[in-house]
Amino acid sequence: MNLIVIISDTLRRDHLGCYGNKNIRTPNLDQFAEECVQFDNCYAASFPTMPMRADLFTGKFTFSYLKWEPLPRDEKILAQILGKAGYATLGTVDIPFFTRNGYGYDRGFEDYSYIPGQYRFISPNSERGERPRINYQRRYEEDYCAPRTMAEAEKYLEFYYKKKFFLYVDTWDPHEPWDPPSWYVEPYYPGYDGRVVGPCYWNWREKGLKEEDIRIAHACYCGEITMVDRWVGRLLDRVKSIGLWENTAIVFTSDHGFYLGEHDFFGKLIQQDNQAYQSPLYQEITRVPLLIHVPGIKPKKVKAMVSLVDIMPTLLELAEAKIPETVQGKSLISLLEGEKDAFRDFVVSSPPLYNPGEQSKIVDDWVRTVQQPHFSTITTPRWTFLYSTKNSPAQLYDVENDPKESQNIIDKNWQVAKDLHQKFVIFLEEVGTDEHYLSLRRELCKR
Repeated sequence: MNLIVIISDTLRRDHLGCYGNKNIRTPNLDQFAEECVQFDNCYAASFPTMPMRADLFTGKFTFSYLKWEPLPRDEKILAQILGKAGYATLGTVDIPFFTRNGYGYDRGFEDYSYIPGQYRFISPNSERGERPRINYQRRYEEDYCAPRTMAEAEKYLEFYYKKKFFLYVDTWDPHEPWDPPSWYVEPYYPGYDGRVVGPCYWNWREKGLKEEDIRIAHACYCGEITMVDRWVGRLLDRVKSIGLWENTAIVFTSDHGFYLGEHDFFGKLIQQDNQAYQSPLYQEITRVPLLIHVPGIKPKKVKAMVSLVDIMPTLLELAEAKIPETVQGKSLISLLEGEKDAFRDFVVSSPPLYNPGEQSKIVDDWVRTVQQPHFSTITTPRWTFLYSTKNSPAQLYDVENDPKESQNIIDKNWQVAKDLHQKFVIFLEEVGTDEHYLSLRRELCKR
């Protein structure tokens, strides 16, 4: 069986029609969902961009030991395992951190393409780096990064379609800056004048942004989603037209979401002036889309809680390749085949476990001092529990009755919080977290 993994970075689950959104145009992914097993409760594990890829490639909860840094040479990674199992391993990405500064996330791919254009050297507003140059050269929609990445993936299909292959396709869109062709924005913001609004990674009101700024940014974000949908749809159509649909498993997902005004935030983390501050991971961030097509398995929706770390062992089982003992995720095959409904009692979503005063490289590879450790989020079917360290008050939300996580009710449900905290500590111990990080996380404080 051939394997294809498609990742669209920063794509919120609640912005897809197949997950209930009636306003954003995603016809191709909605059609794909009808031909898939659709997971309704999939959550990020390590967060954000590169930590998620580390999880995907290793099948491990890498936030417990790995920072935003190069992939360790001794890791047993997906592409290498599949290569040894006889697969042609192919990758096309426009994520700028895969190979930059020796990150080595291209390891194991025998044929690999990096599509330039997403990276700014100084800051998101800088005129230096590859992105301003590529933007300057753009003339048609085909010149944008996501279309170029998907078009390159099509070329791989055309060349390797008679071989057994693993194709990894990874586009940063709809990651900011949101600047798709205007015709994608106008349905969400009639009369759009081309203005690009970037996130402040802070409380947007405190930064002086207006509601109109948020509306424009959101319209552009939705426009990028629709653009990605079009080009993913073209790639999926190529799979069918070239005769690969009946012997190719396809996974579509994202690494995390984004705050577009929710909880007063505009960004995915809270950071300013080379300082990293405590960033809550609510469901707008942690809950992600996951669509899996496997030939011979009937489409359906699965409500069981799963984690992105479960994708790697699933792919290896589909490939009939041995799953390394180091893998901490669990194969989803039993859910795909309908053998059981339950899977995980809880899931953990977390940035790398920094302690106060340490140096962090998260989001853009720039060094920031950690002023307040970020939250880790423990999610169950009823609760979301946000925990940082013993000196930081935790938060608890009843998502069955408060799906927007607007009321922190930890004071009235202290025993629930204690139980979830204990689950988190045991989880960290089981995945081998160093005591340097565990010691600050063994206690739960009251507000």
